[in-house]
Amino acid sequence: MVQVETYVLGRGGKPYASGDAMSAMLKRWCVDAGLSHLSAHGVRKGLAEVLAELGCSQYEIMAILGHSEAKTSEVYTRRVERWNLARGAMAKVSWSNAF
Repeated sequence: MVQVETYVLGRGGKPYASGDAMSAMLKRWCVDAGLSHLSAHGVRKGLAEVLAELGCSQYEIMAILGHSEAKTSEVYTRRVERWNLARGAMAKVSWSNAF
């Protein structure tokens, strides 16, 4: 069996009882910090977007975030892939000769 490390511990140095308990605590921290518009879901989404921008594959993002379906992480990689394709296409355009 693979040993899983816990990176965020609750009071008493023990892991949170569930993902929902951890999400509730993160929300409380955000409110206390004056960032009530943030949530655990938003932080996870932000991490997924950063990972995609750093070149992580859809399956690497799935492994990090615990997604069980590829289409969940595809949302993040698709946006980055489109941006890279658009940037590459625009680099091919010679503005001085286009007009």
